[in-house]
Amino acid sequence: MTARGPVVVVGDALLDADLRGESFRDCPDAPAPVLEGTSAWYRPGGAALAAHRARSDGRDVVLVTALGRDPAAETLAGILGSGIRLVGMPLLERTPVKTRIQANGRTVARMDEGSGGRAEPAPAEVLERVLRQASAVLVSDYGYGLVGQRAVRDVLAECVGRVPVVWDPHPRGADPVLGTHLATPNAAEAGVGGNLPDEALDRARELAGRWGVRSVAVTLGGNGATWADGSGGRGYVPGEPVPGPVDTCGAGDAFAAACTAALADGGSAGEAVRAGVAAASAFVAEGGAGAYALPDPGLGSVRPLPGQGPDAAEVADRARRRGERLVATGGCFDLLHAGHIDLLRRARRLGDRLVVLINGDASVRALKGEGRPVVGAYDRARVLSALDCVDAVEVFDETTPVRALEKLRPDVWVKGGDYDVESLPETPVVRRAGGAVVTVPLVPGHSTTGLITRIQDRGRDGLRAR
Repeated sequence: MTARGPVVVVGDALLDADLRGESFRDCPDAPAPVLEGTSAWYRPGGAALAAHRARSDGRDVVLVTALGRDPAAETLAGILGSGIRLVGMPLLERTPVKTRIQANGRTVARMDEGSGGRAEPAPAEVLERVLRQASAVLVSDYGYGLVGQRAVRDVLAECVGRVPVVWDPHPRGADPVLGTHLATPNAAEAGVGGNLPDEALDRARELAGRWGVRSVAVTLGGNGATWADGSGGRGYVPGEPVPGPVDTCGAGDAFAAACTAALADGGSAGEAVRAGVAAASAFVAEGGAGAYALPDPGLGSVRPLPGQGPDAAEVADRARRRGERLVATGGCFDLLHAGHIDLLRRARRLGDRLVVLINGDASVRALKGEGRPVVGAYDRARVLSALDCVDAVEVFDETTPVRALEKLRPDVWVKGGDYDVESLPETPVVRRAGGAVVTVPLVPGHSTTGLITRIQDRGRDGLRAR
């Protein structure tokens, strides 16, 4: 990573909420589901989600946004997580809140609140101070007026000459400032079909000239993205297939954030678009924006998922306050089987609390190859958190849990199998924090790979029998 300063995200932050419930019947007076057992989950939206995604590879991030003076602003600040500095300017009447009403995991309606108020004049000197240290800037425009203000645009225009600026536009928003390095409209915003790469290529070149920007990338959903610049460069990056059904909410923010990071590291427009498509595909595969929802703004660590139960950092802090022995173990835990249960129970007996660190979906693919995981991170976390021997579950995106362990600092790290403790990458991290590393033998004949192979063999045998 060559970037030295933080990535600065400027734009309209939203508080996204999911009101989730189960439905077993429809209303007697209307074709609408009756929700039971509802619970509210909160997640960063708009520019806040873009900042969250820019932080995903460990960069320092600053989010400059207009907020209201209300509980929604406090909730949004509480769920941003560590590593993101919020420069929230109380310029709106109300913080925008978008609530998806979901029955049995399907969105049936959405309520938008706080969408009518416009931003008061922003103090440009605040933004100017923040941008002096930026390695790159992402403008996340959701049409609430902040980046359309003349004073804000003047500061952003001056910044274009110093660092890469990516502009994610909105139909109700402002055009990118002249000289912007990369604008990232989606197909609808660009006025093209999402399955027409050739048309999108021509439109990208046209928009680059109209807006006076260096390059434009038109995102095409699952079909990837096209890009073109003012000097004749152009290209198409196909999307990576994601098994459905999928939640694509927030994919554009993931794309723009990854493009910004690539440009901050000195990449070209084409390299930035390739990074953006890969990041957006992985984001959708891991559950989209819904995977970042929290039941309470006080929670949050590396990346909690709905259904996990208590937060790992909270469990660790509570254990230390009580003088309890904290144990942690980790792995993919794809297709939970008897070998996993044996490992978890034995690990739990080594202390008072057990935290399980599980590989995110992209991480599992990197370790196990295409076709894995069979079960997504959200469902794996939910299953593990339901076990009596597990106190908390946390998902990490790297191939090893080293970064998660640096924050967790367990007294005991348990690894299953016949690993050499001295060769494990986790060992130095755990020992520096005063912990011990223990390996326990696995139950013979129990492995996820072996289980998948047996299932596939039986399926082939069944087909042959027909």
